[in-house]
Amino acid sequence: MRDIDDKIIYALNTSLPTESFRGQLDGEKTCKDLYSRLQNGHQERERAIRNCIITSAEVVKALREERDAKPDDTTVNKKFKSEQRKLRLLQSELNVEDIVKDRSYKAFNERCRAYFHAGAL
Repeated sequence: MRDIDDKIIYALNTSLPTESFRGQLDGEKTCKDLYSRLQNGHQERERAIRNCIITSAEVVKALREERDAKPDDTTVNKKFKSEQRKLRLLQSELNVEDIVKDRSYKAFNERCRAYFHAGAL
């Protein structure tokens, strides 16, 4: 799902004209399309991560209740701890998303600022 972010520099280099070809290609349209793809990708990933967090939190809650009902059951305790780790990883993934998003928008702004301003949408 991070394909556009991973290839942002390549996408910018191949789709934006250099100074000598500036009049031959529509940089504004290209930047607008790329910005839209970036936004959609970020929203989809954040939504997916948040849905996973909600699902994992529900599982943790159910396992906590089961663990409290059966404190001597090591299998339930292992599942509970495993699901807690998974929940923490998913929560930290939101921070990773912020970093990826910032990096992508920085590259975008460096190359598209002459053609497109995000506030213009």
